[in-house]
Amino acid sequence: MTAVQTSAEQSGVTTGQDQYPAGAQVVVRDEEWLVRSSMPTEDDGTRIEVVGVSEFVRDQEAVFFSGLDRIELLDPRETALVMDDSPNYRRSRLFLEAVLRRTALPQSERRLALADSFLMDPLPYQRRPAELALSGANLRPRLLIADVVGLGKTLEIGLTLAELIRRGRGERILVVTPQHVLEQFQHELWTRFAIPLVRLDSVGIERIQREIPAGRNPFTSFKRVIVSIDTLKNTAQYQHHLEQIRWDAVVIDESHNLINRGSLRNQLARTLAPRTDALILASATPHNGDAKSFAELISLLDPVAIRDPENYRAADIEHLFIRRTKISPEVREQMKGQWAGRGPSRSVHCPATPAEEKIFEELAAVWLPGDGGTSVSSVPLFPYTLLKSFLSSHAALRATVSARIKTLEKKDDPQGTAAELAALHRLSELAADLTEADSAKFAALVRQLREEIGVGPGSDERVVVFSERVQTLEWLAEVLPAALGFRGRAARDCVRVMHGGLSDEQQMACVEEFGLADTPVRVLVTGDVASEGVNLHRQCHQLVHYDVPWSLIRIEQRNGRIDRYGQARPPEFRALILTSEVEGAKDDTVVAERLLEREDQAHRSLGTAEAVTGLYRAEAEEKSLIQDLLRGRTVDESLDARRSGEDVQDAGLDDFLADFFGPVGEEAPSAEPTEADGSAPAAAPSAAVGTESSGGRAAASPVLPRLFDSTAQFLDDALREVYPDARERLDLDRDQQSGLLSFRPPTELVHRLKALPSDYLREQRLRERMLVTFNRRLAEHSLQRARESSTSSWPEISLLTDLHPVVEWLTDKVLVGMGRQEAPMITANVAEPIYLVQGVYSNKLGRPTVVKWMGVTWRKASREGLVDDDMVSLLRRCGVGPTMANKRRYRDPAPLCEALRDVLDTAEAFLNTHRDAWDEPLREPIEQYKRRLGTWRQPTLAGERTKERLADLADSLLTTGRPLLRVLAVLVPDPDRGDGDGGPPPVSLTAPAASPSRF
Repeated sequence: MTAVQTSAEQSGVTTGQDQYPAGAQVVVRDEEWLVRSSMPTEDDGTRIEVVGVSEFVRDQEAVFFSGLDRIELLDPRETALVMDDSPNYRRSRLFLEAVLRRTALPQSERRLALADSFLMDPLPYQRRPAELALSGANLRPRLLIADVVGLGKTLEIGLTLAELIRRGRGERILVVTPQHVLEQFQHELWTRFAIPLVRLDSVGIERIQREIPAGRNPFTSFKRVIVSIDTLKNTAQYQHHLEQIRWDAVVIDESHNLINRGSLRNQLARTLAPRTDALILASATPHNGDAKSFAELISLLDPVAIRDPENYRAADIEHLFIRRTKISPEVREQMKGQWAGRGPSRSVHCPATPAEEKIFEELAAVWLPGDGGTSVSSVPLFPYTLLKSFLSSHAALRATVSARIKTLEKKDDPQGTAAELAALHRLSELAADLTEADSAKFAALVRQLREEIGVGPGSDERVVVFSERVQTLEWLAEVLPAALGFRGRAARDCVRVMHGGLSDEQQMACVEEFGLADTPVRVLVTGDVASEGVNLHRQCHQLVHYDVPWSLIRIEQRNGRIDRYGQARPPEFRALILTSEVEGAKDDTVVAERLLEREDQAHRSLGTAEAVTGLYRAEAEEKSLIQDLLRGRTVDESLDARRSGEDVQDAGLDDFLADFFGPVGEEAPSAEPTEADGSAPAAAPSAAVGTESSGGRAAASPVLPRLFDSTAQFLDDALREVYPDARERLDLDRDQQSGLLSFRPPTELVHRLKALPSDYLREQRLRERMLVTFNRRLAEHSLQRARESSTSSWPEISLLTDLHPVVEWLTDKVLVGMGRQEAPMITANVAEPIYLVQGVYSNKLGRPTVVKWMGVTWRKASREGLVDDDMVSLLRRCGVGPTMANKRRYRDPAPLCEALRDVLDTAEAFLNTHRDAWDEPLREPIEQYKRRLGTWRQPTLAGERTKERLADLADSLLTTGRPLLRVLAVLVPDPDRGDGDGGPPPVSLTAPAASPSRF
């Protein structure tokens, strides 16, 4: 047996696995296909996703299974060598570059490859989650991003996903978010990173059901999906569909909602966690202060990270968890000048009107009496519910009273509730005829909006007004426009109301309209549904708390909607504080005002308010505070008691969580991981680093082996090669000054665009014409202009990145431009033929663990093989570049083909010699994990099965089998060159082996 695999052997007969690396060409059903991704299955061999290459199936996407179809991976010994007659060997250089681009980065590559190529600021702190996910500290890319509100978790998630995609570990992505941030998340990932997600909101589901056969699993039709957690958790059908799918990456936003075991959200998370390789959880408030509950969340990432869920340390989870605040040193230093400083929280006192004082008197006398008096209500907490309703609005009070009356009237004991019913009816009468004229807070709100903030006809100023009560929101939306001076159509358009009772489409529409500068919306009146995850800072830096939540966390979450990364103006906060002169009245100065002051103090000194009480949940904070008020404590006494630990037993707080929650993730990891012996890893082959058109940043990271100085240069040459008549065929127009490309997409590209957001496709009419650019300033300007438009929030011009469908389309066009199993011959400055060979080791999951780009020479006379494993550097030394001449002299390929077997034997021998050294950085963390797994004891059968599954997973990540080899090209000497021709001497390989490098 030779050292080179036959096609059958490379398909798994001898290795026990199927290897179909991305970028390889296969023959299935007598047609040629280009492999996009592959994944082993339990029953049907390897599942490979492909795109058609040969004429009959060109650009058609398909899925094949090696257990069901004969999939022929072309034998490298049968490679046909062909001449390239293109100018400057452009076709060959493009082909080599396309193979480099389509080959997934190996598992051993820990550094970020694409961080400089996206529409985001170069902030190192936003790169750290991706660095941690790829660091190898964890068996798989699994991470909880717990940065506080406003630091840019969506950008951190987008960068992490982009790096996974470049490694071939992000083909199938599922993003799960609250319904009101679906479009926002989808928008950010496309406009910033060129990652398209198909949105499965209520409208999206309807569209999909029309497009796919009845009963078909929608997640098999779309590779990258964003869907609301409420849609998934409430639909049994989706649960069944999810159980049939394996994902490369799953993202769950606002993941603190997953903690309660037995809840539908928790069940959903437990369905997804074992069915994905990468898992990214995100939450600014990731735990509720209970160690066991937090361990439950961490177990989704790694079931064996925490042995005792009631007793663990920060060191146990530091590889799974990153958290920073605005005052963290790395954030504070990097954000200088990029995030306007927060203004103070101003209390606006509103003396109660006579009608409101009567209600204060009734509440103080009957419902919340002081000096040891007894409340008329038999439910201790209900009087505070009444109070909070009243402090919100008379509309909210009426609704609360009415609901309580109905509840009591249904009870079987009318005598026991008679006094409370009578008191409720008195309150109902007092509140029945109240209007906005009787509301001190409403009058103050109008004054603040018109006189202090400047909202009104003819003004562009915007403000978000928060209230906890739906009745208050709807009442404000009804009466506020006229009070602000808006009339006619302007009165209908100036205010939008948003609350949890609206559909996901309605909620997203509210957020989008408020974020577009050219829309007539001036006031967004919203409930706390908008306090988590929603960006409201694009056109707004003013926020008013119409009523104040009795939770520091909720206040901070509200403020974080406008106080966040990207805010250009200092955010300002106002709270309407209803005051009373009634003796014993519990007005807003008793609770709300003190909470505002304490939140502001905590934010400035600690960076977050959530640790003040140690309860970590808004609902728990409010309940605890009310219980303390019933005991006679003040707000300050309640907060200080919790913080000092006096009430740890009552609150269920685990002290150690408070001890380590801030510090975890504070220290930045070293820029480069070390090898197993502690030495720094060898440097990757350096690509020439250029700048994209007018972009001003490096076009390629040294992590990526590149022949072209930039993606822009590659795209330019690819267009000339694939579409020499692009001006006519594509109606291509190029603005040399701005770098804008405008063209009509051909049919095969239009087919690929179906993965883009449907609103974006329709509103920008992308099927008819595309506007793209490498100029970041131009793309950023287009994105900003879209926010100022009343017609669409989607930018007209998109930034071309390595992940953009246009770049991927042209890359594939270049790849298929070379015939079946052909490799070009390139006349270069070499002393003897040098074969360019790709060598790939993979693991059982089909993912590359080691990728080598080699130059190989075989000297028949001495039976000697020589290898240089830095192909990019070798090509540059040999003069392969855009200025080389192509004399178009054909050479007989027969002698070169005769050496292919020996060349491939030499390459494989070289790979086998260094395999253990290359494998070591991968092997050591896997062995460490297996040792930890060995000490993890589980009393249940399910636990033991999980242990077995994780052990199998760890083994599957190790390199296995023999390398997959591919001949890419042959560099041949110039027959006309003589020794006295001048110029650099011809390149000749001199060493039988090269020291291991990262590629």
